[in-house]
Amino acid sequence: MDFDILTYRKGRFRHVNENRFVLRKAKLEGRPIEYLLHDQPVRFLKGKLRLRQVTRLTETRHQTAVLTSRWDLRDIVVAYRMFERWRQETFFRYMRHEFLIDALVDHQTEPDDPNRSIPNPARKIVDKELRKVRARYAKLQEKYGSTALDYLEGRTPTMRDFTVAEKQIHREIQEVTDEIARLIDRQKTLPVRITLSEAPDAEKTMKLSTERKHLTNVLKMVAYQIEGSLVELLRPHYARTEDEGRTLIQSALLSSASIEPTEKEVCVTLAPLSSPHRSRAIASVCNELNLMGIAFPGTDLRLRFAVSEARI
Repeated sequence: MDFDILTYRKGRFRHVNENRFVLRKAKLEGRPIEYLLHDQPVRFLKGKLRLRQVTRLTETRHQTAVLTSRWDLRDIVVAYRMFERWRQETFFRYMRHEFLIDALVDHQTEPDDPNRSIPNPARKIVDKELRKVRARYAKLQEKYGSTALDYLEGRTPTMRDFTVAEKQIHREIQEVTDEIARLIDRQKTLPVRITLSEAPDAEKTMKLSTERKHLTNVLKMVAYQIEGSLVELLRPHYARTEDEGRTLIQSALLSSASIEPTEKEVCVTLAPLSSPHRSRAIASVCNELNLMGIAFPGTDLRLRFAVSEARI
């Protein structure tokens, strides 16, 4: 199906001799990374599935195995992508807050795909009822245990009182047990997922139009990548890039600027930033961009960036 996997290896597996681990070092996304790693091929499904296992040895001597179908990546890149997977959540959180990737583009609707697979609404109702009945069953068990404990510890006045209470609880437990069995039988007759066309009121199902949303999302992700590239240009010139890099780039992009076209160039001069050292850092980024020889789109005019000096 033309996609690859990257996942932890669960369960028990044969540990690697610690002498076989190799210290790997690299600078990835501007960050120095090092791991103790061992790389080996492994097979599953009686030898039919061949994967790559990259095992990491931690400081506590714990071994964590990562499985992937990517053979072209360096072992340290495989480990980095797995152990830094939290960046995915950070990316989407950042895109929601800074680029409004969840915001509606318009309110136009279109018919939904009738063959799209969805959770079965009827089964979801049964699942909900089953959870409630099982919760009631657990409480009755607790009640039965408390009643028996009260009798054993002498807190029940007579044997007759305990017998009456025990029979009542036992009857309720039997009723709940029968209800659980009925719901489980009902649950087994219902598929977990169905097509949208099989759902109630399928003909009324609509969804927000997707074409504009996809286009704007692509533009936002391209903008994020551009922002990230500018952060990497900033990194050698700004000590707090890891904490403030994107904020500083945003401030520069949102600042006012003068644009002066000449015969060969378009000169873009940014206003000074909030402090001299930030202005110097952005000026260094401008110099890096000037060395690239970027042309203004649709013309042969070369873009030249600068930061004006602050006025006293």
